[in-house]
Amino acid sequence: NTYRLSSYQVHGVDVSHYQSSINWESIADQSVHFAFLKATEGETYVDSFYCRNWEGTGEVGIKRGAYHFFRPQVSPIIQANNFIEQVHLWEGDLPPVLDVEVLDGVSKAELVVALRIWLRHVELHYNVKPILYTYQKFYNKYLAGHFDEYPIWIARYNSRKPTLADRTDWQFWQYASKGRLEGIK
Repeated sequence: NTYRLSSYQVHGVDVSHYQSSINWESIADQSVHFAFLKATEGETYVDSFYCRNWEGTGEVGIKRGAYHFFRPQVSPIIQANNFIEQVHLWEGDLPPVLDVEVLDGVSKAELVVALRIWLRHVELHYNVKPILYTYQKFYNKYLAGHFDEYPIWIARYNSRKPTLADRTDWQFWQYASKGRLEGIK
């Protein structure tokens, strides 16, 4: 099924240090309803623009959420603690997100176990189920059937909605990897 993307009433952005400095007032004026901000990656990495973006979205009233880029060869508890140390959620913020896009040499079974550990640790800390983010092909090959109880955010840069192998419903669809908004270079 092909969808008219403009027919969706809620739109958001996914940003990290790659976008550099963002004028969040300008973004809010363009009907952007939410933003996911890269917070952490692996064992110790913290995105250099995370704090600035977190404060900026909060000041202009854009719903915000934070994500962690998962490194499968690093302890999931250490990674979860890296995220928890940086991300302090307030009422109204979006649930935490676990971004998984690489195997880094681990097996599918090892990946599934490690993701479950991270997700559970973070869920117990924030008392909310984290969102699992990946792209359609990775989900279908490695994650399908293992994470039905978690909200799913799928990247599929296409005008056709994501189709998941296990027929799981997705809650977020990232339909483009590039875009133009005033306030983001």
